[in-house]
Amino acid sequence: MSADIGIDLGTASVLVYVKGKGVILKEPSVVAYDRDSNAIKAIGEEARLMLGRTPGNIIAVRPLRQGVISDYTVTEKMIKYFVQKALGKRTFKKPRISICVPSGVTEVERKAVEEAAYAAGAREVNLIEEPVAAAIGAGIDISKPCGNMIVDIGGGTSDIAVISLGGTVVNTSLKLAGDDFDEAIVRFMRKKHNLLIGERTAEDIKIKIGTTYPLIDEESMEVRGRNLVTGLPKTVTVTSSETEEALREPTGQIVEAVISVLERTPPELSADILDRGIMLTGGGSMLRGLEELIEERTGINTMTAEEPMQVVAIGTGQFVEFSGGRKEY
Repeated sequence: MSADIGIDLGTASVLVYVKGKGVILKEPSVVAYDRDSNAIKAIGEEARLMLGRTPGNIIAVRPLRQGVISDYTVTEKMIKYFVQKALGKRTFKKPRISICVPSGVTEVERKAVEEAAYAAGAREVNLIEEPVAAAIGAGIDISKPCGNMIVDIGGGTSDIAVISLGGTVVNTSLKLAGDDFDEAIVRFMRKKHNLLIGERTAEDIKIKIGTTYPLIDEESMEVRGRNLVTGLPKTVTVTSSETEEALREPTGQIVEAVISVLERTPPELSADILDRGIMLTGGGSMLRGLEELIEERTGINTMTAEEPMQVVAIGTGQFVEFSGGRKEY
């Protein structure tokens, strides 16, 4: 029995879509291995809990950086593990795997993803650009001669594209996304509060009170970290307006990129986008205030897809059905 699988191989998390079942797996793309024996200790959620908390010989790493494979061997093992976990041991025939890649990847980077998938046991590999997969997953009929604008903000990259007739007309890919939002919060906490916090704490702040647009009701939370002056643990209270200040620069760059894509869009498609609006997808698009910020700067109605984190995986899985197994765009 063969299966068609769609994999959203993200910098922050991996989602696996199995034809007929939907998205059945969502795990962080983190691998923990023993430096001495090179043995893999944990993959996924279990490994994520080890980030920043491991002894010297065990390292928890993210094998993908900014949407691209940075550690080939570990990525191959990770893909293999997730494919087996999704399908179980009962498969006799190798699966047909579709994997999405950021729209700005080079030929060498595409080849690395393809080879890792074949090494993980794929019978056939299709590569799809993230914005195209996101559009399919969001339920947009991309086969029509009509302009659709997708802003896909993931963990490591943000892809902005105008899609028409099943392909990309204008696009840009920024190596700036959810991870950079976390880093901006870490830098802000260090500068403003003399407090050193880790990536996981920064992500917590972003999810709970993070915003890019002033909120009507101010929100706050207590944050624990290490005081850079005394070196001792310390607790400070952070407000949502402080997160807006911290995130101003990275979100500003994304808005600039959206504007630059709109400037290069053919006039007929610009008219379509004005009618249909801008669609936000990806985990990074769940940051509060992003819709309002883009709408204010562009004057175009902006909305977020229903399941922003899953749309790319769903679209990647449905792409094989959509294209009739055609190799690539």
